[in-house]
Amino acid sequence: MTGHNALTGAQVIVDYLIREKVPVVFGLCGHGNIQFIDALYERSADIKTVSVHHESVAGFMADVYYRVSGRPTATFTSCGPGSANLPIALANAFLDSVPFMAVTGNVPTSQFNRGAFQELYRHYQADFPATVRSYCKKVFQPTRGEQVPLMVRQAWKTMVTGRPGPVVLDVPFDVFMEPAAEEAPRPEDWTANISSRCGADPEGVVKAADMLLAAERPTIIVGQGVRYGGACDELLRLAERLQIPVAASASGLGAIDLNHPLALGLVARAGHYQANHATRQADVLLALGVRFDDRTSSSWVPGYSFTIPPTRLIHVDIDPEEIGRNYPVALGLMADVRTFLRQLLAEIASRKDVDSKLEARRRWLAAIDGYRKEWDSFVAPGFRDGSTPINPQRAAHEIGRALPDDAILVSDIGVHHNWLLGFCKPKRPDSLIGSMGFGPMGFGVAGVLGAKFAAPDRPCVSVCGDGAFFMHANVLGTAVEYDLPVVWIVWNNYAYASIRGLQRGYLKGRELATDFRHPRTGERYNPDFAAMARSAGVEGVRIDRPQDIGDAIQVAIDAGKPYLIDLDVDADLNPAGAGVWELPGLGCNRPGIGQRYEPG
Repeated sequence: MTGHNALTGAQVIVDYLIREKVPVVFGLCGHGNIQFIDALYERSADIKTVSVHHESVAGFMADVYYRVSGRPTATFTSCGPGSANLPIALANAFLDSVPFMAVTGNVPTSQFNRGAFQELYRHYQADFPATVRSYCKKVFQPTRGEQVPLMVRQAWKTMVTGRPGPVVLDVPFDVFMEPAAEEAPRPEDWTANISSRCGADPEGVVKAADMLLAAERPTIIVGQGVRYGGACDELLRLAERLQIPVAASASGLGAIDLNHPLALGLVARAGHYQANHATRQADVLLALGVRFDDRTSSSWVPGYSFTIPPTRLIHVDIDPEEIGRNYPVALGLMADVRTFLRQLLAEIASRKDVDSKLEARRRWLAAIDGYRKEWDSFVAPGFRDGSTPINPQRAAHEIGRALPDDAILVSDIGVHHNWLLGFCKPKRPDSLIGSMGFGPMGFGVAGVLGAKFAAPDRPCVSVCGDGAFFMHANVLGTAVEYDLPVVWIVWNNYAYASIRGLQRGYLKGRELATDFRHPRTGERYNPDFAAMARSAGVEGVRIDRPQDIGDAIQVAIDAGKPYLIDLDVDADLNPAGAGVWELPGLGCNRPGIGQRYEPG
């Protein structure tokens, strides 16, 4: 502590994090943040500090920590390259609407615009904020100690209100040390009493109820706004009360148990037939917290994922910018989805003729059952394939079957993610976590560590491609250092296989820079990932038969220590679904099942 019982800037930030009940922060040291780390040292009994081996790992950990716990946390990085390693994780959180506070160090204010070591000064002094402005909700840069209390509370408020997202608090070295306040701001006086769970226009709620009750082929599609908005219980109540089937974007999978009779599964370019065929035929589509991105919407080509119009779209989102961005709306409502669903349920409860209007749903649900049977027949052969390398559909299926109901599966980016989305069946909102906006490799490799900190009593498993794991193998050391019993399943297909698939499909097989081969033999090449793990103190095994996957996962979870499974998976198969994906100028692929829907 400094004289006169004043807190320094660093101490104010740390104290504020503690007041916001942040239990752990993730980061990496540098000369620009040693005073902040010292403030963490002083309060080590109140807040845990986790040191990682790459700054993006800290960001991915903070991201997934929130997705599992629902509580934002913070990262700390130094000036120059330390914080410059963070924007990938910031952008991922920003596009997936995940909040965390990035405390970044900068050069002392007395050295602004002098070209001090690691200062970005060619366009503007101490210009790290310009680097990350498009990757987060807002950047705050106090230049005097007395500004820190104001900016730390404003940053937290910005982060958690409205559409959540990460913020950056960029602090010059001397501001960390300057006297800043007698005490940190009290959340009870500021952010703790702010609610962003705004309701919809009451007249809009009535209109939504009218449209759904009058529909013959109503369908619901849910996105991340339902999962992380805590609206899953209300969603299930609405679906069951009105007998409306529920489809999901990749970000929404798990909002309803995929084993539920009303669950349709994935709408996407590689989506399930019953899901895509229902949403593209719907006369009324209720979209809850959905962005309608290109993968969900089959590149916006009508008749594959959606046919809007003539489908009448009710689009509910807390961010009005998303409403009407990609499709015209019959009814657009800015609202928190949980609040809206509660309003809608109350409105429906006041109606006296609900049951009489549900007769048409029986025909609709019977037709969907037929689509589901067609899909099940289409995919059945992959579940029986016993070949080596392992059929990827079989691998995804075996992984899903082997995981306990309370397991958290954190997927990385790559072709394996598409297989998991298609053939794992998440039962709860945090059963399957993936990155759907920015899509950085390493998200799942590192994010599984954040999941374990958030849920220490639950099995936490990462499925990650060989390319992504090799980029971020430093996580092995962190898992050992903090005794984190996580499991990595390395989907080893010896290639950047999703991109190689595009080269084969769109470029007539002109492949370059997408597979891993030995320079002399031409044979497929990768490090021995199991041996790599063992060298770091992590148990590692190699699996090349599908029938061994389940037992290996069980052993890994039961081991109670960090564990890696190197899985030999076929790289030549890509998931086929009922949607399409277009690369403008290169063309559009064909659906694996079904055909383009033409409204009658």
